[in-house]
Amino acid sequence: MEEKFTLKAAFNAELVGNIAKAFNKVHSEFNVAQFSKAVLDKQWADRELKERMRHIVLKLRDQLPGDYPKALNIVLLVAPKFEGLTAILFPDFLQVYGLDHFEESVKGLELVTPYSSSEFAVRPFIQKYPKRMMLVMQEWAHHENEHVRRLSSEGCRPRLPWSIALTIFKKDPAPVLPILEHLKADPSLYVRKSVANHLNDISKDHPELALETAERWLSDNHPDTNWIVKHAMRTLLKQGNKKALSLFGFGDTKAVGVTDLLIDRPQLRIGEDFRFSFNICWKGKSIVKLRIEYGIDYMKSNGKTNRKIFQIKEAEFNPNETVSITKKQSFQERTTRKHYIGKHNLAILVNGDQLAEFPFELVN
Repeated sequence: MEEKFTLKAAFNAELVGNIAKAFNKVHSEFNVAQFSKAVLDKQWADRELKERMRHIVLKLRDQLPGDYPKALNIVLLVAPKFEGLTAILFPDFLQVYGLDHFEESVKGLELVTPYSSSEFAVRPFIQKYPKRMMLVMQEWAHHENEHVRRLSSEGCRPRLPWSIALTIFKKDPAPVLPILEHLKADPSLYVRKSVANHLNDISKDHPELALETAERWLSDNHPDTNWIVKHAMRTLLKQGNKKALSLFGFGDTKAVGVTDLLIDRPQLRIGEDFRFSFNICWKGKSIVKLRIEYGIDYMKSNGKTNRKIFQIKEAEFNPNETVSITKKQSFQERTTRKHYIGKHNLAILVNGDQLAEFPFELVN
């Protein structure tokens, strides 16, 4: 039976067959039927994305020479024939079996990363060989291939999503800073996004260091670097960090007013939407730059609330200008958010300051 479209469904019987054929072409002893049968076992349907990938890797090893360098050479011949999500199993092979073969495996990670990404696989090498690996990653930052340059930043992010945290860099990010400094004006947006996300990671553990770095980079007045800084400061901006706000010209809100905050209903059910509206009034005598957001205090399973911030707009306001804003908020169930009944709260924030709120309730 054909699986519905999910990420894990990309790892399917067709892919397994294609992998087997590709390996058999470069290594005649690779048993196509045996490999396919071993991978597509009785537990295959129940395995999730990462489990399927790792299961394929384990069964690949059974079909390859026992000598790791020989097995690696075969893997490196096949890897360029695949790309995207499914190709991530090749760097995973190096992660699982290559930790004790530093030079061969690290070179292999460099070679396969353009076809998918070695950002997850490189992290165990950083943990085992921190100084040695960071010297390599500093070299990668100068690589001619944008995928390898991105790996030099993405692979050592302290808080890379869906991967193990690098505690050493959460405690002390100093070793990664030379890489970010070199890449802060990289010609590739793909690389610059990684630098921005990396600096954002640092801001969660070392906000002052991130702010100091951001301020220094802004002084270069390079448009690509300026974009990196703005994207990197998003967590601190959402937290209402005053220094971060001031970097982008967002000042105090003494002369800002929020009026006529209205919500279309005080109670709603899970799965429904609600609309709200309000006015922003600037009563000052000069042009001001305002960052307008709203927050929802969501009820959690433990009866406490957790605030999620949503940006509405950033705009300049003229003296005595009033702007009306209307928004819609969905309470549909999603894989990334489960809703719980109980009291919630809507808050309106301007330049990090809460200027109005309106309680509402989620009911059965």
